[in-house]
Amino acid sequence: MPGAPSWPHCAHGADPATDPVGCPGVHVPGHTACLAHLADADRDAYLADLSPGANVDHRGTTFTESLLNALLDAVRDPATGHPRLGEAYFDSATFLGKAWFGSTTFERGACFPSATFAGTAWFESTTFHGGAWFSSATFAGTAWFDSTAFHSNVWFRSTAFQDAAWFRAAAFRCLAEFESSTFEASISFNEANFQQVAGFGSVVFQGTSSFQSTIFQGHAWFKSATFRQLAWFESATFQSVPGFEEAAFEDTAWFEQAVFEQPVSLGPFVCAEWVKLSGAVFNGPATLSFATRHLECQRTLWSSTAELRLRYAMVDFAHAVFEYPLTIIGEAVPFVLHGEQLAEQALADVPDATVRITSLRGVDAAHLVLADIDLSRCLFTGTVHLDQLRLEGACSFSTVPPGTTWRRWHPIRFTQRRVLAEEHHWRANQPSAVQGWNAAVFNTDHVGPTQLAPVYRALRKSFEDGKNEPGAADFYYGEMEMRRHDHTGTTRAERGLLHGYWALSGYGLRASRALGWLAVAMLVTIMLLMGFGLPQDSPKQQATGTVPPGGGRVTFEIEKDDPRNPTGDRFTGKRFEKAVNVTLNSVVFRSSGQDLTTAGTYIEMTSRLLEPALLALAVLAVRGRIKR
Repeated sequence: MPGAPSWPHCAHGADPATDPVGCPGVHVPGHTACLAHLADADRDAYLADLSPGANVDHRGTTFTESLLNALLDAVRDPATGHPRLGEAYFDSATFLGKAWFGSTTFERGACFPSATFAGTAWFESTTFHGGAWFSSATFAGTAWFDSTAFHSNVWFRSTAFQDAAWFRAAAFRCLAEFESSTFEASISFNEANFQQVAGFGSVVFQGTSSFQSTIFQGHAWFKSATFRQLAWFESATFQSVPGFEEAAFEDTAWFEQAVFEQPVSLGPFVCAEWVKLSGAVFNGPATLSFATRHLECQRTLWSSTAELRLRYAMVDFAHAVFEYPLTIIGEAVPFVLHGEQLAEQALADVPDATVRITSLRGVDAAHLVLADIDLSRCLFTGTVHLDQLRLEGACSFSTVPPGTTWRRWHPIRFTQRRVLAEEHHWRANQPSAVQGWNAAVFNTDHVGPTQLAPVYRALRKSFEDGKNEPGAADFYYGEMEMRRHDHTGTTRAERGLLHGYWALSGYGLRASRALGWLAVAMLVTIMLLMGFGLPQDSPKQQATGTVPPGGGRVTFEIEKDDPRNPTGDRFTGKRFEKAVNVTLNSVVFRSSGQDLTTAGTYIEMTSRLLEPALLALAVLAVRGRIKR
């Protein structure tokens, strides 16, 4: 009959017109009705014949709470006070009210496929010595499997948990299969132990899912799983390779203090909020591929090589420990798996996929490689061996405020250069701060020029070792700026010298500034020479001689008048031409040979010292920008 079960069934209440099958419960042995529709006397006789460890077959039967209790009482072991069953078949059974299987022992197979638990299903402290089949079952109420021991394979494939499900401290000795199941409320596997494969592929976790302190001795398979809310794997231990390929975390993925014993390839997957790995331990080579808003890796321990391929993430790597090369790469295109790009709809509101590191404090950067990373918000103070940091690709830093700002009566304009986030914060908190410096940097109140100068110095060396002289020049400028503003580690005299060095040429890095001062110096020299340095007239030579009587040798004495200070109109075209000639020769450290007054001689000496130095600073600044 279409729709009829494969076993001989009760057919109670069948109606050819409306319900031709009737009750699907299997016949009780020796009867033509199921246990639910058996006559009271026959039911009592059947139950009386049962003993602890008996096999039972009640497929398709509908159990009320009292009927199930009567069945379990019939197989209760007087020695332990708990029910004990042999082979138990409850395929497609329906349990109305509470289904109390707590502390029951199933000595052989326990079959609950397609069963329906309308109320609470209580399997706490239950022991399954044989296989346990719950595939396609429906738990409408709370499912309790706390401290349950599954000594053989257990199948929950395509099972629907419509209320909370608790598997706390459960022990899965063999395969645990939950593939394609749906958990519509919160679930907990806290402190559970999976000794072999834990299959959660394509599972949908609608509520909070908790695997805190869970031990996965075998392969943990979460491929294509969907976590609608918080996913807790805090302090979990993965003794084999976990699989999270194509998993989707719509909230936070919490792996704090998790332990990964074997080489791990975590991802690629998409997480809409946070991936928390703080305190996690990676004892083997690790490859992590995430597309997430935030990645927190504080105090992580990496005992082997590692590679992090990321998209969108704000990364906090403070106090992470690693003694082998660790690479963080910002991926420009979505991850590809099985020839198809990973869907990233959960991050569609993020402006771009740029990866930004927010902190490297406390990190030993000797083995750290960053590729295509935004470091504009990164906190560097407290990082050691920063001079050995390797930057590959397009790694960017913050910059100074653009444009010109007026303060009181004079304009302020900062020439463009790379700037650390801590300098932004320090400058923004100064009483004389101008707009544009970013103060939104946390935990930097103790950072000032004294702490920032060594950071700039180390980054400068890192850029120099990478043959990036223009980048190194920016960090040299930052170092000198911090020394100039440091009132504790820099003496007053040294700060004065640095102020002059900054004003004249931007620490030998601003060619325009040096050339500007050179132009001013040349103009001043020209004006001074025209006003005081060039004589009134060019001195004329006079020759006098004495001719002795009787002829003979003639002796001439040549005298030259001292240059006379100018009078009258001093600013003429002729005098300007002479002044320019003297000034230009001074720039290239040559003497013009021009007759000068005493004041003009000193003016020329001063210009021959100052102007070549300014020209040299300008050349040095240009060289620093084009050298590779």
